[in-house]
Amino acid sequence: MEKQTVIKGQKELKRGYTTGTCAAAAARAAAIMLFSGEEIREVRITVPAGETLLLEVEEIVRHSDVVSCAVRKDAGDDPDITHGMLVFAEVKKESDKRQEPDSEPVRIVLEGGEGIGRVTKPGLEQPVGAPAINKVPRKMITEAVRQAAGEAGFCGTLKVTISAPEGEALAQKTFNPRLGILGGLSILGTTGIVEPMSEQALTETILLEMKVQKQEGIQTLCLVPGNYGSDFLKEELSFSPDRAVKCSNYVGEALDMAVVLGFPRVLLVGHIGKFAKLAAGVMNTHSRIADARAEVFLAALSHLAAGALKEDPGRMEKLIGLVPEIEESVTTDEMLAVLTRAGIREDVMSRIMECISWHINQRTRGEVQVELLTFSKEWGILGKTEGAMELLRQIKEERKGQKE
Repeated sequence: MEKQTVIKGQKELKRGYTTGTCAAAAARAAAIMLFSGEEIREVRITVPAGETLLLEVEEIVRHSDVVSCAVRKDAGDDPDITHGMLVFAEVKKESDKRQEPDSEPVRIVLEGGEGIGRVTKPGLEQPVGAPAINKVPRKMITEAVRQAAGEAGFCGTLKVTISAPEGEALAQKTFNPRLGILGGLSILGTTGIVEPMSEQALTETILLEMKVQKQEGIQTLCLVPGNYGSDFLKEELSFSPDRAVKCSNYVGEALDMAVVLGFPRVLLVGHIGKFAKLAAGVMNTHSRIADARAEVFLAALSHLAAGALKEDPGRMEKLIGLVPEIEESVTTDEMLAVLTRAGIREDVMSRIMECISWHINQRTRGEVQVELLTFSKEWGILGKTEGAMELLRQIKEERKGQKE
């Protein structure tokens, strides 16, 4: 396949193709070989995005009534752990005649084999007990096999088994165990194409994890951006981090999802280096989107100085005198150290928390009760909204009730 590219962050990156595309291509190749009796080393497949790909076929095993082969996953320049993994498809003749007079000419039974996870919790795209092969890949696989069978004039039942021998080990590095998908990977993809550094894959995973918690009866959702928040939950707040949903930099998107899914309450717990940006209305906290940390601290400092303008001009001058130190600070911990020495850290953080609360309520339009707790490793808890600790207590109670 000639690699097409996209521009991401001033870099030209190669696109790839999904595990769903690999599974469908392997299934089509196996079906063609099963009906033609000839070996093929390349297979064409058209993906939902409308592109036609020519993919190499590997690991071919042929018998009279069953053929197995594989297509190697190529994620392009996306940092995907499944890059280079072989996705196998086995197509087997179960029957060479229609089951009933009015049935379709070709009946396809799709199964998950070695390395393909099984769904064990409700709330995911597939029902409990089903192999973790998502809707679009299922359609791609069955259509590819049905087309090959139709071209050969076959009528009857075909069993298609998708497998990925490396899948069980690789799945431990994914969100699958947290989602209740056990024993292997999921076969994924909506367009058939992997966009390098795609945000969609991350946000879809966040949504899936939130759906699982909603199906489990969780009413108070806990969101953390990443490992700092998870560690703080465990070490300082005595709460198991595996029950919190990691929203990465997508705070705004996660809040939108919480509204759509109907969570009545959300607790956000995160490092001030991320959450300071929320005070400026920056809801995607990735550094390439915006920084705004120093600007947030300077705005809060200016607010205090303006308040002191009439009552205490001397204090105002001292506050304004801190501006160069804040501007020269590289990290939020350095900014906090400046404020601590001046004895105004709590006042500044109080103003920052007010701004964060305003922007969060604007984002959710008041449809969800959102409380927030922010911290740093050096300074501990720096700010919390009025109901934050009560929500934490409720979250612990809900999880305790689940275990019982």
